[in-house]
Amino acid sequence: MGTYAHAQDDINYQGDAEALLELIDTHYAYKDRFGGVNPARHAQGVDVESVSDSASLLDFAECALYALQDHHAIMGISSPRSLALTPSYNDLWIEGREGQLYVSDVRDASPAQQAGVQIGWQVLRIGDQDIDTAIDGLCGGPWTDDTARGFAARVLVAGHRHQMRNLQFRDLNGDIHTVSLTSLYDLPREETPPISVTTLEGDIRVLRFNDSLGQDDMVAAIDEALAGPHPKGIIIDLRDTASGGNTLVARALMGRLIDETQFYQRHSLPQMEWYYGVARQWAEEVTPRGQSLAGIPVVVLAGRWTGSMGEGLTMGLDQVADATIIGAPMAGLLGAITDNPLANTGWIVKLPTEKLFHVDGTPREDFVADIVLTSADERNDAGEDLALAQALAWFVNQD
Repeated sequence: MGTYAHAQDDINYQGDAEALLELIDTHYAYKDRFGGVNPARHAQGVDVESVSDSASLLDFAECALYALQDHHAIMGISSPRSLALTPSYNDLWIEGREGQLYVSDVRDASPAQQAGVQIGWQVLRIGDQDIDTAIDGLCGGPWTDDTARGFAARVLVAGHRHQMRNLQFRDLNGDIHTVSLTSLYDLPREETPPISVTTLEGDIRVLRFNDSLGQDDMVAAIDEALAGPHPKGIIIDLRDTASGGNTLVARALMGRLIDETQFYQRHSLPQMEWYYGVARQWAEEVTPRGQSLAGIPVVVLAGRWTGSMGEGLTMGLDQVADATIIGAPMAGLLGAITDNPLANTGWIVKLPTEKLFHVDGTPREDFVADIVLTSADERNDAGEDLALAQALAWFVNQD
């Protein structure tokens, strides 16, 4: 993701600000969540007249996209003032409940988990502000109901890029905890393969995708991971796919697990119906490739940090490989995004313009696992991966 350029007198920044609002008007696929209107038109901090340079345009754009309450709608550029992206650079999933904000999931091996933050803790303060004041001050509002406030809280607890996060919580016993968490942008990058492959008891092969669904050479990595004698079962671990990816990688994996062409995903383009009153919908196919492993039992692990293409792949495997899905609710990133350049600055607006569905018609964001967990990232006191243990137990129960 790039950084914004310095202001130039000959760039029409206000023109790009208005163009961004028009883009949402005409192409954002999920306006039905707001009664068919563009919520950014009347949101806090979204004022075309306030835009005069690159810095104010970026502030305007981020505020306009926050108004959509959609973590999939983002700018392709950022500044030091930008808040971190959720879920890619956030380790706390916050949700609103009866006017309060609670931790509903904690990312595995993250600063928040290492600091001892737990599911069920109530969020009290962010920095030097109480949570309500912080949310009220976030542009893109007003943040009125629990769903909207949960979105705003997730944005805020992710923190500003490359800055420490000072957060205060109340635990289930009423005790107060103040923690200082490193920005996920500042974590050292571990040298991990795109897919970590292990074989566990009972000849179960585990393929853990290390946030790699958009990387180059993934087709070869998938084939290498599936090479050799056929295992008794396969676990596809998609819990660390927060940054999404592309359908090439998804089709490369699914194609190895089928022996006939199948539909794996449905699309719709709402703007066609808005303009012409005629809906456009279609289904996408995946074809077999390479040595087929069709018929081998497949379990998929998914959770809050399964995002975008990770979510689509989870649903696709449910359809074409008859996989058993074990996990928590996924990231809920809406639809398929397209990159839309603004005419004057050339900045990219990444906006969901297609709706995506399971082949059975279930919207991707509403998909529910076969075996539902509170968290797919939870470990017990001994450090055991509880979701993986559930997956292994599933295979034992099939015997």
